[in-house]
Amino acid sequence: MKKTIFITVFFLIVCHIGFSQSLDKTKLDTYFNTLEEHNKFMGSVAVSKNGEIIYSKSTGFADAENNIKATEKTKYRIGSISKSFTAVLVLKAAEVKKLDLDQTIDKWFPVITNAGKITVKQLLNHRSGIHNFTNDADYLSWSTQSKTEKELIEIIEKGGSDFEPDSKADYSNSNYVLLTYILEKTFDKTYAALVQEYIAKPIGLKDTYVFGKINTSDNECKSYKFMGSWKEEPETDFTVPLGAGAITSTPNDLTKFADALFDGKLLNDESLESMKTLKEGYGLGLFQIPFYNSIGYGHTGGIDGFSSVYSHFPEEKVSYALTSNGTNINNNDISIAVLSAVYNKPYEIPVFTRLELTSEDLDNYLGVYASEQIPLKITITKNENTLIAQGTGQPSFPLEATEKDKFKFDQAGAKFEFNTVENTMILFQGGGKIMFAKQ
Repeated sequence: MKKTIFITVFFLIVCHIGFSQSLDKTKLDTYFNTLEEHNKFMGSVAVSKNGEIIYSKSTGFADAENNIKATEKTKYRIGSISKSFTAVLVLKAAEVKKLDLDQTIDKWFPVITNAGKITVKQLLNHRSGIHNFTNDADYLSWSTQSKTEKELIEIIEKGGSDFEPDSKADYSNSNYVLLTYILEKTFDKTYAALVQEYIAKPIGLKDTYVFGKINTSDNECKSYKFMGSWKEEPETDFTVPLGAGAITSTPNDLTKFADALFDGKLLNDESLESMKTLKEGYGLGLFQIPFYNSIGYGHTGGIDGFSSVYSHFPEEKVSYALTSNGTNINNNDISIAVLSAVYNKPYEIPVFTRLELTSEDLDNYLGVYASEQIPLKITITKNENTLIAQGTGQPSFPLEATEKDKFKFDQAGAKFEFNTVENTMILFQGGGKIMFAKQ
């Protein structure tokens, strides 16, 4: 669900790979302990092989204000991983002849632009052209407020269409909010009830459900952003993301979900194959996630300060899940480390170095920076002795000093280099180089 000015690519590499027969749990524990010691990651991971958990680890706080540590029982909001659940429900409805994937959506939403051309399947694989409402500049100003179906449809209607249906693919949370309403009208039940009836209860997901207000006494964790210390993030109201991102779960449950889905316990073979079939990178509630020459299928998620990923590798019958309620590193690096351990590939325990600066040291960098290369301004402020960056209409994020005039934001693989004499800043990311000048 979450917006960000930086886009990172999930994993990676192609070469020979072998499954590890003896997972080095001690090294993986050391890896996560190192992240925890340097305030890089709070969350949990799990790996299953042939349906059995072979590794799990929790680190950081479920509730930092009250010093409540995360455990295997801690539950996290999983954001857009919810789309895999929604896709399963839609395909289940198609299997029992309650829905036709080729049916246009004007039956339910006549006010939506191009509703007479957009099919249910195009909602599933992001080919509808419907504008993504979470991209709007004002989204974060109202996402914590409860919204009725009428109010959300009005917001989606106002966003209009970004392209002609089925002419291309572009990720849109609006698609899966509309699919939620279609499911509820089709079954005459709430989305929350459908998740329980058709997914959670049949395969034994005891900690997976549509969230409400965070309840820490029920092992639900808060989410955080690292701003020199862990700062609590606001809570998106569940009525906003719905089937696009309103589920709470655990890594153990997510691996169980992945195992069940690919074992044919939720859908028939034809439906599962349709989920896996990609068109311009998008399946039906699934992405392809390669690791070396092994192909996995899954989804990523982000909502508030939560981030997550799950993937199933059918050939090896391995499932992997990560859920986080606070990260100060690129979680993709964590996924690579865990899967490297699982697949007997080399990985290193990270070494973190940080240049300590005073609040006064940061004053030289403060200001608004603009670029002629992209239509985005970045405002640089500070919070005590931490430099803070914020793109236009985007959430702020902390910068970590590495050398004189050089900072980084590991979560997005971004580096910033300042020239305080010329009042310029360079952003390095993804092999690119963007010049900014202080206004």
